[in-house]
Amino acid sequence: MESVSTTATARRTGALAASGHPLVRPPAAAHLSDEQVAELGRELDAIRDEVIAERGASDAAYIRRVIKAQRGLEIAGRAALLAGRNKTAWVTGTTLLSFAKILENMEIGHNVLHGQWDWMRDPDIHSTTWEWDFVTPARSWQHTHNDLHHRWTNVIGKDKDVGYNLLRMSPDQPWRPFNLGNPLWNAILAPVFEWGIAIYDLELVDYREGTKSKAALVRDLKAMGRKALRQFTKDYAATPIVAMVTGSGKQALWGTLAANAVRNVWAHAVIFCGHFPDGADTFTEEMVDGETRGDWYVRQMIGSANISGSKFMHLMTGNLSHQIEHHLFPDLPSNRYIEVAPKVRDICRRYGLPYNSGPLFKQVGSSWAKVFKYALPDKAAPAS
Repeated sequence: MESVSTTATARRTGALAASGHPLVRPPAAAHLSDEQVAELGRELDAIRDEVIAERGASDAAYIRRVIKAQRGLEIAGRAALLAGRNKTAWVTGTTLLSFAKILENMEIGHNVLHGQWDWMRDPDIHSTTWEWDFVTPARSWQHTHNDLHHRWTNVIGKDKDVGYNLLRMSPDQPWRPFNLGNPLWNAILAPVFEWGIAIYDLELVDYREGTKSKAALVRDLKAMGRKALRQFTKDYAATPIVAMVTGSGKQALWGTLAANAVRNVWAHAVIFCGHFPDGADTFTEEMVDGETRGDWYVRQMIGSANISGSKFMHLMTGNLSHQIEHHLFPDLPSNRYIEVAPKVRDICRRYGLPYNSGPLFKQVGSSWAKVFKYALPDKAAPAS
């Protein structure tokens, strides 16, 4: 089954191709002819079709193993925090709970909500029923992320994930004095990332601009309130209250706070590494006017970046260390990205396109470099 973003993009690109609008390709792809882009698109479609035809019992077993492991880690972590007055128990509980929250958010929640496992027809592991361990409600996030971000990846003015209405991350975004705080805003955002995303998903800018109704905003505020209450009850009430029996209520509260902060900082780092390091392009609306399916594929490849590393690192990033492959095929099972990546890299090589990949420290560093660079007006910003 195709994801909403994949199907919508296919319809849109087909319509634009028939409209006759001239296409202005980004510099990294300016050397490609229409025929080459079309052939590239067919090659990537074939890769996607091959994985869809092969997915089956082993893939289903994989995600069920991950879910089982995540739930075991969470139970063990919360249990250890019940003895949180002991420093070793507190560190152990906080560490296990941090790992559990990262797994749930990255490899499970993010990917289930993309519809990667809908083909299993399991109502417990489905994009329409899953509610993840994150403050923002699943349905709100699916709208801003699946429907908008993946459709308009890095298109300034259409993909508001570029800076989340808070940061300036591209020279195509107009500079404001507020942007001088870029490094400070980003440092604050990292440990409270789930709250930043929840506020972003309310689309307050759209409401102020009149493109979102008051009724829709009230609906989303209520949904966020219900979700926030659920998260607070689980992490900051239930676990600490139970821990009070052993005199560890305060320690359990600090443990759950710390685990959420660790998960938020990690998620923030992974997302920024996939979208904002040096070499990840942004695009103007002119560049997507007349975009074909092949051009959409090209934009995903040159607008995303990967993180190189071990299998464990890939697991803990939710396989978003293969961000290029994820943006090409957002609804394919995440465990398949590692086998798809060499094929995508080869296509980039043969068509003369960059394949942006590097170790975590390099991608994080270059992302933060952009945060500092675009805090300044363009005439004051250092050259790339």
